[in-house]
Amino acid sequence: MTRAYICHTFYHAYVATMKELNKGPSHRKEATLILSTMSNDFGTMKDRAESSGIYKDVYLFDEKEDVSSPEVMAYHEDKGNIVSNLLQRIKYTRMLAKLQEPFVPVDLSSYDEVYVFCDSDPIGYYLNFKKIRYHALEDGLNSGKLDNQAMLSNKGAWPLKKLMARMGLIFIESGYSRYCIDYEVNDISANYMPPDNVIECSFDSMWEKLSKEDHDILAYIFVENIVEIKKQLESVSEHKERVMILTEPLCDFETRKRLFGDIIKEYKNDYDILIKPHPRDLVDYKEAFPQVTVLQGRFPMEVIADIDDLKVEKLVSVITQVDNVKFAEEIVYLGLDFLDKYEDPAIHRKMENLING
Repeated sequence: MTRAYICHTFYHAYVATMKELNKGPSHRKEATLILSTMSNDFGTMKDRAESSGIYKDVYLFDEKEDVSSPEVMAYHEDKGNIVSNLLQRIKYTRMLAKLQEPFVPVDLSSYDEVYVFCDSDPIGYYLNFKKIRYHALEDGLNSGKLDNQAMLSNKGAWPLKKLMARMGLIFIESGYSRYCIDYEVNDISANYMPPDNVIECSFDSMWEKLSKEDHDILAYIFVENIVEIKKQLESVSEHKERVMILTEPLCDFETRKRLFGDIIKEYKNDYDILIKPHPRDLVDYKEAFPQVTVLQGRFPMEVIADIDDLKVEKLVSVITQVDNVKFAEEIVYLGLDFLDKYEDPAIHRKMENLING
């Protein structure tokens, strides 16, 4: 069977590759990896994925946001009443889908199975428009804890909008599209009111099936500079334990530097500090904090566990879900209460507001 994986982040591509590795060597080169460049720069990862022997083809996809087309955005304005808004949304759904047509690199209808991470992006509208059945996957590990994109984006007239999505008139992501076969998540219990077609495929269950060779393949694909990363870790003092701080594209640049600067202050006396920048975090942490070690390169945090002998004593995360971390002895999850000190809670507590009505 042929498969296509449409990915928007390094994490998406990492999970897609784990899925292929779990199928075993006899299924090598049955799948195509499609990397959307709409919100992420994959750098040289495409070349390594192509040469890994896992995929038949690897493509970059110049996916187009609605804001790139004034014509599409003209149908994304509030008309003041539910009927007019729904009528223009039908038009918006079709136009955003058609905007993608010149840029989709393959005929997705020719694949036996299509997997889409974060189908809320324009590719979901395209699949709906083309009536191509597909499997949707959660955007990030347990992302439903902090965000239910489908419900948050469709709070008004939710039952009516669900019906229209089932009819194919409009598009709703994360399991509600007429052409979405199922919505795959790591942990169903971590999701607030998931769709009826939700299924569970845990990260841990896939990771535990990986062989030593599989881990080496993952490290090869996702870390361009393994030698440099290992050297950075070897240069850290042997007299202190290590704490790795995961950055995230939170708040504005200056607030973000203040936030992570405060975390560094808390640990700097007792630990050697490692900063693992998020792939989409563009703050120059080496310039901002020259006294700490900033891991070079852009790669998913999960792949650190695939690199031989790379361990830390403590890992600190603000809101990145870290239930799948294999390389840290202790995990400190700061959560939304900590983020409240730096950003208006209304910005990052949307799920709580939805649940509490």
